[in-house]
Amino acid sequence: MAASGRGFWLRARVTRRDVGGIVFTRRMAPEALLDEMMKVKEENRLLREQVATLAAHAKTKEQEVAALQHRIDQLCRHVFGKKTEKVDPNQLKLAFAEREAERSEQAAPPSAEGDKDLDAEVPPRHERKKKRGRMPLPEELPRKRIEYHPSPEELVCKECGGEKKPMKGAEEITEQFDFKPASFFVCEHVRVKYSCTNCQEGVVCPPLPPMPIEKGRPGPGLLAHLVTSKYCDHLPLNRLERIFARSGVEIRRSTMCEWVEQTAFLVRPVVAEIKRQLLSFDVIQTDDTPIRVLDPEDPRGSRQGHLWAYRGKAGVAVFDYTASRARDGPEKFLEGYEGYLQADAYAGYDRIYETRKILEVGCWAHARRKFFEALDSEPEAASSVLARIRELYRVEAEANEELLLGDERRDFRREHAKPHLTALFDWLEDRAPGALPQSPFGIAVAYTLKLKAALSRYVEYGNLTIDNNAVERALRQVAVGRKNWLFAGSDAGASWAATIYSLVVSCRELGLDPFDYFRDVIERVSTLPASRVAELTPSGWRAARLKKP
Repeated sequence: MAASGRGFWLRARVTRRDVGGIVFTRRMAPEALLDEMMKVKEENRLLREQVATLAAHAKTKEQEVAALQHRIDQLCRHVFGKKTEKVDPNQLKLAFAEREAERSEQAAPPSAEGDKDLDAEVPPRHERKKKRGRMPLPEELPRKRIEYHPSPEELVCKECGGEKKPMKGAEEITEQFDFKPASFFVCEHVRVKYSCTNCQEGVVCPPLPPMPIEKGRPGPGLLAHLVTSKYCDHLPLNRLERIFARSGVEIRRSTMCEWVEQTAFLVRPVVAEIKRQLLSFDVIQTDDTPIRVLDPEDPRGSRQGHLWAYRGKAGVAVFDYTASRARDGPEKFLEGYEGYLQADAYAGYDRIYETRKILEVGCWAHARRKFFEALDSEPEAASSVLARIRELYRVEAEANEELLLGDERRDFRREHAKPHLTALFDWLEDRAPGALPQSPFGIAVAYTLKLKAALSRYVEYGNLTIDNNAVERALRQVAVGRKNWLFAGSDAGASWAATIYSLVVSCRELGLDPFDYFRDVIERVSTLPASRVAELTPSGWRAARLKKP
């Protein structure tokens, strides 16, 4: 420092760089220098905050990009890839690397003795069935015999000139599979009139038997063929119209649409009886799927409705249609029901569970699917969870092999599955804080922990299943069909479809031929008393057929 008449001055060199890149130096007083230093510190703090904000924003954008890329990958896999969720068993072996530290905490840990036991954790894939050659043609099929004889020249013996005769029982038979298209026929209901031969009075004519459709022309066989073709074989009515035209019969699709509606109206009491039986069970599985419904008032010309599937034991399945996915649909259908409801984590069921009359049961297939979708982003952690879930399913497979039911299955699950459940949830709770909330793995962890009680409930009751895949298989009938018929014509049409799907899926669950079932039911439903409608349900119809000699 140097003294002068103006006081002490502090010689300082402060270098600045302006926008133009010019560097300059000037002398400053201590107070001004301190102020300048404070300004620099403040600017530094602001810049650090800005950098932190930008870093957080960049991290958020990276997570959004990763989430969008994950969604694109899932959509591409759904559209172009395989639908199966099978995982390479060798990949799941990675999950057992950290099992050694947890074995002391598990109540019933599996033994580990090298690679042999690692292979035991993952059952080998089923071997492909060996080819067995041609399958024999069914004996019950009618046979058309066509005989072939040698030419007249070959029937003369070259040795003695005698005539050759057929050898008894010596034939070469070659069977050929052939097909004759379905044919129409007209059933004439002839009512013979009688009168007095003396006075020609008192003419009597027998009444016409009840017809499926009053004053309608289709018989029960044609109606059964329509509903089976559309709702079981997924043939839209416009295709059936062309198929019928090739047989020389012209039936407009609008007419067939009316016939399908009348058929659904006829079998509505049967579906109501199935629903009554379903609500008497202690366990119901449910899921839903969207369908398009034409709506002239909608700007797009159509809107989205929902078909709900409810499945119980003994192959009982009922479909219900709602115009939206609001919670009012399940609440109305399940009104008065008490028991277990197995479904996904749809929030519309929450108010149903609040009554405490219906207990929530989770689905491990839904939980597993979320970890399967997280394999690309978190392969090691997701594989570890998938391996643990695989153990739960292995316990179920062993229970199925031993044909365990009811309390026996419950005790078996408590002994073998409950330790794996406890270890799995403990593992998830330890890793939940470190999982990114919006990442696929973080979403899967949060979903599973939220449903911890519901996913563990199947261990406490032997009649419950580990997942609700059975009802998803029932919905597959709709999923395949809507790829062909594309949409329902109206809300009423979608309701009629739900009615017929209830019978089609129930027949499939019981191994019944839908055509035979519909033909018989359509013919009898109008004349059978309401007290005997249970005989026309698929289970009742099947029981009656089994009783016949």
